[in-house]
Amino acid sequence: MYSFGKSVAGAFDAVVEQVIAALKVEGFGIITDIDIQATMKAKIDVERAPYRILGACNPKLANEAINKEPSIGLLLPCNVVVRETGDNEVMVEFMDPAAVLGLSQGGDLKTLGDDVKGRLERVQAAL
Repeated sequence: MYSFGKSVAGAFDAVVEQVIAALKVEGFGIITDIDIQATMKAKIDVERAPYRILGACNPKLANEAINKEPSIGLLLPCNVVVRETGDNEVMVEFMDPAAVLGLSQGGDLKTLGDDVKGRLERVQAAL
């Protein structure tokens, strides 16, 4: 499996802010924030429920990964999807960094992937 997540009760924007705050506690910042709902409306005039892809990055860990394997940037950052699934219900899903870094053929990234996954699991538990 390439992801894990949980359903969170609350207003969409409030849950997004909770996710960002919990990521910050674990050393992650948001380097990309893609608003799929707005993009689909603007580009192809399709209405969607709120849906955001947050590109979370822990600079220290990303630097370590790049030092071990320069091409690993193709698998960064750690994406977190926040999407509205119902009235006052929001799904938060995390890319499984252990699974994604396991795609790597070079460098020893298993320990690093496990560390990042543990941090994201703590973010999930905090929601």
